Amino acid sequence: MPERDDTISAEERLIARYFRPLATHPGAFGLADDAAVVTPPAGCDLVLTTDGVIAGVHFFADDPPGAVGRKVLRMNLSDLAAKGAKPVGFLMSVALPAGIGEAWIAGLAAGLGEDSAHYGCPLLGGDTDHTPGPIAISITAFGTVPHGGMVRRATAKSGDCVLVTGTIGDAALGVLLRRDQALAKKWRLADAASAHLKQRYLLPEPRNALADAVLAHATAAMDVSDGLAGDLAKLCRASAVAAEIDVASVPLSDAARAAIAAEPVLMETALTGGDDYEIVLTLSPQKLAGFRNAARQAGVAVTEIGRVTTGQGARFLSGGKTMNFAKPSYSHF
Repeated sequence: MPERDDTISAEERLIARYFRPLATHPGAFGLADDAAVVTPPAGCDLVLTTDGVIAGVHFFADDPPGAVGRKVLRMNLSDLAAKGAKPVGFLMSVALPAGIGEAWIAGLAAGLGEDSAHYGCPLLGGDTDHTPGPIAISITAFGTVPHGGMVRRATAKSGDCVLVTGTIGDAALGVLLRRDQALAKKWRLADAASAHLKQRYLLPEPRNALADAVLAHATAAMDVSDGLAGDLAKLCRASAVAAEIDVASVPLSDAARAAIAAEPVLMETALTGGDDYEIVLTLSPQKLAGFRNAARQAGVAVTEIGRVTTGQGARFLSGGKTMNFAKPSYSHF
């Protein structure tokens, strides 16, 4: 057995054991340098985004470490998808408190490795630290789009259709269930429905399969991370337009629909709670059919929920009346 090299720190050994296998991009140099090198394809722009999670804020302390790793990477992949960008790689900073064993780190790396391979988004580098506080993981992801082609949130036009991918509100309801399992009985949810809502909180589904279609058809887009109502309002402010949304058209899973039927006030939670990681986008009516066809081919459900209008703000209409939200968007502050 070779002798242990005591000149190599515990941090270096941890990185080599758990994170170097994720650094498959040649520009990562096997994590053996201070920086990485990425050359975008000719005629492309780099798209950069960053997001992170903190234990007790974005995930529960007993969430599986593999799911935590996958979720934080998927949060960033969702941003890239909404910009029409193809993933290139990511940087990661991890701050770990005392007492976190290698089993947790191994689980984190395994989850990251699974999704890194699936989405074609290798680790390029990062940093590991000790913290007296809770676990914190921050990722910066890189993607590419044709030069000048990134889909922004500031380019919606009056008359555009408003669409959203997937279903809305599952994760926000799943968080409530994680905090109080007794709610499943109150909402008269079957075990499968309760599990669906909690799983949607635990592991979002970024819509990267739709990135090409977003790039080709959308006038504006952003990912839905802080709630549909709040994020659409941000898009409207950036574009200096308004939007009218038919609440009855907002896509809900069977599980969310059952919970809302039992407690109708939960519709506001579904629209404002966040953690959906779907895409809200606008496009001209002339491009609607083409986008729907592309979405079918990509295997992503899309739903038209309203129209862009002149004016300011996003109005959510239920039974012909505008809904007023006590807290229209998730916010850390």
